[in-house]
Amino acid sequence: MPILLILLIATLVAQIGFWDTLGAVIGAVGVIFLFVLIVAAIAAVAGYLVVRRLRRGSPGV
Repeated sequence: MPILLILLIATLVAQIGFWDTLGAVIGAVGVIFLFVLIVAAIAAVAGYLVVRRLRRGSPGV
């Protein structure tokens, strides 16, 4: 698998140049990071809503 990744990056460098390839790789990593950040934020909000609903629904606790 790593050999396939190296060949893919080498092909990208050969076709569009080093700096464009570096920008594309950094952009892809940024998109993945933002996706993980959004999923974590959604999970945090969902957890907050569940905890709030459980606290509101249990009398005397």
